[in-house]
Amino acid sequence: MDAAVVERTLVMDLLLSPGHRIPVLTRLRYGTEDPFAVRIVFHADAKAPVVWTFARELLLEGLFKPAGEGDVRVWPTVTGSERELNILLRSPDGDTFLRSRAATVSVFIGRTLDLVPPGTESDGTGLTRALEALLNP
Repeated sequence: MDAAVVERTLVMDLLLSPGHRIPVLTRLRYGTEDPFAVRIVFHADAKAPVVWTFARELLLEGLFKPAGEGDVRVWPTVTGSERELNILLRSPDGDTFLRSRAATVSVFIGRTLDLVPPGTESDGTGLTRALEALLNP
């Protein structure tokens, strides 16, 4: 049985220092094969893409208030009239600070919630709905 997938390609800003940003092509991925997780994939001066996996709930919560502890932290900010989403990824190799338009991430999260509603991740209902959506567009 194939998993249903939601993906979104977007440009996030890699924040190196105050006032210094580098645009980074990034892909958000969510699949029913791992319904609790979201993957963020980006190239950061590496030959192979960097992949981080963390809870979908963390990304959803971070759209509205600071969320996360440890390796992944997510929080909203407002810059001028633009709502932005900050993602801090911490590893032994260093920290990566990314920023994106909150609306873009919100659309992606909304699509994942349509595919697998909260609370149905472990009961198979989410997979059933995903298959129905694929077979009956």
